[in-house]
Amino acid sequence: MKLKTMIVAAIGCLLTANLNAQSVRETIRLDKGWRFALGNAADPQKDFGCGTEYFNYLTKANSIHNEGPYAQKFVEDNRWHEVQLPHDWVTTLPYAAEASHSHGYKTVGYKYPETSVGWYRKTIHIPNEDLGKRLMLRFDGIFRNARVWFNGFYMGIEPSGYATQTYDITPYIKYGDDNLICVRADATLEEGWFYEGAGIYRDVWLEKAAQVSVAPFGTFVYAELQQPYNEAVVHVKTEVTNSSLKTQLYEVEQRILDAEGREVAHVSGFTYPILAKETRTTDHRIKISNPHLWSTTEPYLYKVETTVKVDGKVTDVYETTTGLRDIQFTADRGFLLNGQPLKLKGVNLHQDHAGVGAAIPDALQAWRIKQLKAFGCNAYRASHNPMTPALLDICDREGILVIDENRLMGINDEHLRLLERMIKRDRNHPSIILWSDGNEEWGLENNIQGTRLAEAMREYTRLYDPTRPSTVANAGGTELIKGLDVKGFNYIIQNDVDNRKKANPDWKIVGTEETTGCGTRGIYFNNPDCKGRMVSMNRTMEQNYENIIERGWKFYDERPWAAGLFYWTGFDYRGEPNPLSYPAHDSEFGILDYCGFWKDEAYYLKAWWTDEPTLHLLPHWNLQGHEGEEIELWAYSNCDEVELIVNGKKLGRQAMPKNGHLKWKATYQPGKVVAIGYKNGKRTLTQTIETTKPAYKTVLKTDRQTITADGQDLAVVTIEVQDKKGRVVPDACPMLSLRLEGDARILGVGNGDPMYAGIDHPKELNCKTFSVPAFNGRAQVLVQSTTQKTTATLTCESGGLKNGVVIIVTK
Repeated sequence: MKLKTMIVAAIGCLLTANLNAQSVRETIRLDKGWRFALGNAADPQKDFGCGTEYFNYLTKANSIHNEGPYAQKFVEDNRWHEVQLPHDWVTTLPYAAEASHSHGYKTVGYKYPETSVGWYRKTIHIPNEDLGKRLMLRFDGIFRNARVWFNGFYMGIEPSGYATQTYDITPYIKYGDDNLICVRADATLEEGWFYEGAGIYRDVWLEKAAQVSVAPFGTFVYAELQQPYNEAVVHVKTEVTNSSLKTQLYEVEQRILDAEGREVAHVSGFTYPILAKETRTTDHRIKISNPHLWSTTEPYLYKVETTVKVDGKVTDVYETTTGLRDIQFTADRGFLLNGQPLKLKGVNLHQDHAGVGAAIPDALQAWRIKQLKAFGCNAYRASHNPMTPALLDICDREGILVIDENRLMGINDEHLRLLERMIKRDRNHPSIILWSDGNEEWGLENNIQGTRLAEAMREYTRLYDPTRPSTVANAGGTELIKGLDVKGFNYIIQNDVDNRKKANPDWKIVGTEETTGCGTRGIYFNNPDCKGRMVSMNRTMEQNYENIIERGWKFYDERPWAAGLFYWTGFDYRGEPNPLSYPAHDSEFGILDYCGFWKDEAYYLKAWWTDEPTLHLLPHWNLQGHEGEEIELWAYSNCDEVELIVNGKKLGRQAMPKNGHLKWKATYQPGKVVAIGYKNGKRTLTQTIETTKPAYKTVLKTDRQTITADGQDLAVVTIEVQDKKGRVVPDACPMLSLRLEGDARILGVGNGDPMYAGIDHPKELNCKTFSVPAFNGRAQVLVQSTTQKTTATLTCESGGLKNGVVIIVTK
């Protein structure tokens, strides 16, 4: 007993010493060293015996009888695959006609129990010096129905595939030793009607903090601003948790730092007692003179540095990045940013990209946002679930406005915990301007229950964040919409927006979805032998619906009371290839294709969403098989006038209508088409499209020549199939063989073809060779760094074509 007392006393002294020492908050990304294997959703014996023990994981805490992958004595993972996060195991599964239409005909879901459960295991070493700290595991997203264990102890389950999960692992740790993390994800049930992937497809973190420290997502920073914006009152609410075993005296200080790291304001607080295991909130008000406002054109960011002290000694320093801006939705002037009307030029997006599925690395997320900005996009609706946190950071930096969306409407514990978790996690992001409580709830939109539910969720949303309004994306219903702050309309025709606004002049309105009318990149004629690709609806609908993308923008641009619109969608995505079916497996309404290559409609938006001089002709002039046929040529441009010359014949000069397009008819023969754009009567732009010669070479272009050797960064490499004159051959589809030399890996490939039946993601971790066909002259390769500095060389071979080469340096 005496020895036991001495040990307890020693541990107590160590805990006190660690508590009183200055704590360094540490966040570690846990992306490497994971082992993965498929389980089985239908047969527990094939699922590594999960839950079949006499005392299973829900019966006893870490029972000696546990034998599944969550048990530390489990050794079968030496035969599992090594994977790196983020990871989506569905990317390596084949397609099948009988598989889920909504999930892109991938062989996952209830019909495929042998490929719908995945297991992950990873060991982490936790040193002795961490004793006395509070350690948390955070998963940004696991699809789906994820169970988590730590050292054999069951941590919990999260049914949603989009919720951030945080677990306190402090009592379960073996200090100075290896510790086991185990995750089981079950993707049998589809949470959405679009491709969702499966597995730990977002980041995982180990967070270390002192026993008295800021709680996870424990700050809420917002500003009171009024014109002329010469002063801001910044509110900083801070939740502090005491995870120790005794009452402590603590205080909180706040510093606001500008983008250069200079202190612009500082405030100290009072000392408060905090009970063991208690969480308390402090509220500071800090004045800033002449604040630098965040905007889409100048996304200026501040940092709030929150310091926690216990008995006068620092135990935590917690940073919150934020921006100061004034947002309003109005009934007469639309959306106002910092007092000025700003039309929302937005897109809807799923988290999904060629070569990686739902497991998009941060660098690729940033690249995707820049592709959207290139044609003038300034807003992003997260359809139809909360975004990954890294993407919100990117939107903050890039000046992209965001609608952050809740997955399922409801007001009971299951619904509200997810709504609260999304808002508390994301509410410091200046990019977010609107919370969406749901999307197209057809069972609620036309009844009084829907109105009551919308009103209730509106008020719950205000409790969690009183600084932003909320909405629901409405698909035509007449009742639910009455309970919203901002009326979100999906499709103007379906919702009869004009007449509803006339009947309700006080409504604040935004177009949460509007169709692009796009089809498959580079496809201009229907082919009865190819049922997986679609001609753009903008060129094939009846006359009164011609150019659907134009109809949507004209409507919202011409009405000052309308905040703007969000097109469906920014990128193509895997799943729901409506109105087509297998062998099509991708939705084709993206302004950009699955790889981010531009479709013609991107140039329409660039013409009217940017001030950059733009002139684009369509279709291309490699129309073999259509010689002698009458072809309609279109021009997208922001020039005042455009003149067209086809094979030397002048077809006339036309004035460009605002937010419109121009068209001419010509008989197709191989040759050359020239468009000349005029501004203020002067010739300013020329575009030429020609019938190319046969494919001669592949040319590789990378978005960045140098990337970081951190094992996460990547370069996006575009492969162009060109003729001898260096012109992209717009109908070339040769097979491409890729070879990578150097300490880097091929993460994934793509070509933008919505019916490409091959696998686009390698099964092995360190892939060096891969093959993919080009589609209509282009393909894409994602080259990811390792942690080693190197000069990597990517070579593309294709039959008799001249090889393409690109060099990427990692450092």
